[in-house]
Amino acid sequence: MLPFFSLLAMASLVSARPRGPAPGHLSSRQSDNTYPAYSIDVPIDHFPQSDRYRPHTNETFKQHYYFDSSYYKPGGPVFLYIGGETSGESRLSNLETGIIQILMNETGGLGVIIENRYYGLSVPFENITIDNLAYLTNEQTIADFAYFAQHATFPGVSGNLTAPGTPWILYGGSLAGAQTAFTVKTYPDIVYGGISSSGVIHVAVEYPEWYSPVQKFGPSDCVQSINDIVDKFDSLVAANNTKAIQDLKAVFGLESLTDDRDFAKTINYPIGNPWDYPTDTWQELSWQDQNTQFWQFCGNVTDIDAPENVTAVDLKLAKYTSGEAWENLGNYARYIKEVILPTCPDGDYASGDCFGQGDEAFWAEQMEAGNLVYLYSTCTEMGLFQAAPKQGKSLLSRVLDGNYTQEQCNLAFPPGRYNSIPSSPNIDLWNSYGGYDLQADRLAFVDGNQDPWLDACYHSNLAPQRYSSDLHPAYLIVDGGHHWDSYGILDVPDEPQFIRETHYWQVRTVKKWLRQFSSWTPAKNGTLVTRRDDFLGLP
Repeated sequence: MLPFFSLLAMASLVSARPRGPAPGHLSSRQSDNTYPAYSIDVPIDHFPQSDRYRPHTNETFKQHYYFDSSYYKPGGPVFLYIGGETSGESRLSNLETGIIQILMNETGGLGVIIENRYYGLSVPFENITIDNLAYLTNEQTIADFAYFAQHATFPGVSGNLTAPGTPWILYGGSLAGAQTAFTVKTYPDIVYGGISSSGVIHVAVEYPEWYSPVQKFGPSDCVQSINDIVDKFDSLVAANNTKAIQDLKAVFGLESLTDDRDFAKTINYPIGNPWDYPTDTWQELSWQDQNTQFWQFCGNVTDIDAPENVTAVDLKLAKYTSGEAWENLGNYARYIKEVILPTCPDGDYASGDCFGQGDEAFWAEQMEAGNLVYLYSTCTEMGLFQAAPKQGKSLLSRVLDGNYTQEQCNLAFPPGRYNSIPSSPNIDLWNSYGGYDLQADRLAFVDGNQDPWLDACYHSNLAPQRYSSDLHPAYLIVDGGHHWDSYGILDVPDEPQFIRETHYWQVRTVKKWLRQFSSWTPAKNGTLVTRRDDFLGLP
C-alpha cells in the first residue's frame, strides 16, 4: 500500500493504512498534458435532510477528474477508477497500464480517474477544520460518484455518456475498493457494475490480522526471531522490569523513547505497524516492482555471518531471561540503527515528527497543513487499528492495542462547534453496507491470499466459503498481495501467469456483463423498473 505518499507529514514516514494502487512515475506521455484535469461542480452535502450533517450547506465544490478516450468507440462503456486517498494526478499511470487500460482496450471503453473529495485538487473548503470534515463520510463520497456518473462530460468525445444510458463500471483498490462496492450496492439504478479489488468491506476497531500473512508466508527464521524478541520484551513489560526495558531500548539507540509503545512501534517499522513506517514492508511487495526492503530486513535479521560485535549483543540481556540468549537481537538492532533511525535526522526521536506519539501542538500543525484527512476517516468510520493479537505469537508487541491509535485520534481531532469524533470508530456505519455479506449484481470481488488486509476483504478467512457466478463474480489470487490486479503491462500475455489469468478473467467477466446491458432494468430504490427505456424516459 508505498512509499507513494504520506498521509501524515511525519518526516519521510510511509502510511501503513489500507490504500489503493501505488501511483507510478509520470511518463513522458503524461508529462505533456495528455491528461488535463477537468472538474465538475458537485454538492458538498448530498443529504440536506439528514441529521448527521450540520450546518447544512447548499454550496458545491469542484471535483476533478482525468480521462483517456484513445480506446473509446461509440456505445462503449465508461470505466471509473476511484482515486481513493491520494490525488488524481498521482493515479495517471493507471490509464496507461493496468486493469483499466486492459479493459478499455478490450471493450472500446473510456477510462476516467476521479479524485475523492478532500484529496488532491478536490477539497471542498479552503481550510480543513474538524467542523468541515463532517462532510467526509462514505455516504457523501459514494454519492459523489453516482452524481458524477449522471452529470459528467468528456470534452472532445461526442454523445452523451452519462449513466444509466451508458454502462458505467467502477474500479477501486483497498479503501477505493470498498467504496466501489458501496456505490454499486447503493446506486443500482445508476451504476451498472464494479470491481472491488482488496476492498476493505468489513471492518473492526482493532485489526491484528494484518500480521497473519507475514506469520504464515514470511521467511520462517526471520519471523521466529522477531516473535521471540517480542515475547521477551513483553515479558519484561509484564514484570515491570524498567531497568531491563531501558537496557533494551539502549541496544536499539532508542533510550529517549519513554513510552514503551513508541519504542515497540519504532522497532516494528520494517514489518508494518500502526499508521506509518519509513521503509517498504510486506504490504508493498508487488509482482511488478522490485520492492525488496522487506526481504533485505529479514536477510539482515537472520545474517549468520554477522561480525562478532553484532552477535555478542544477543547475550547482552540474557541476565534478564534466565541466561537465554536473544537470538538475532544484534542483527535486528543494527538494522534499526542503520536504516530506521536516520529517517529522523535531527535525532529528536521522541518528537511527533519522528517516532513519538506527538502532542496537541504537533497534531494542530498537521490539521492546519491538511494532512489528517485519511486519519479522520479511520477515526470516525473505518477503524482497522493495527494491534497485536490477543493470543498466540506476535510480530508486534502486545503493548500496542487499539488505544494507541485512538489516542492519536483524540489528539488530532479536538471537538469543534458542530462536529466531533466518536469515542471509538463507528464501524457500524461502514459495515451497514453488508460487511462480509455485501453483494450486488455485477459486483466482482478480487483479493490476494497474501494481502495483509485480506481479513477485511470479501475472501477473508473469517468469512463464509465463497462461490463465484457471472452475476456475483469472485476471484482469489493465489500468491497475490494487495490489489495486485490493478497493475499491468501493455503486453498482457507477457505478465506472470497468475496475474495474466486474473486479467483474462476480469476481461471475460466484464464482457459478459456488457452483453447483457441492453436488457438491463435498473433498480430504483430497491425496486426494479419494468423497462429500461421507461427508466430513461425514452419512448
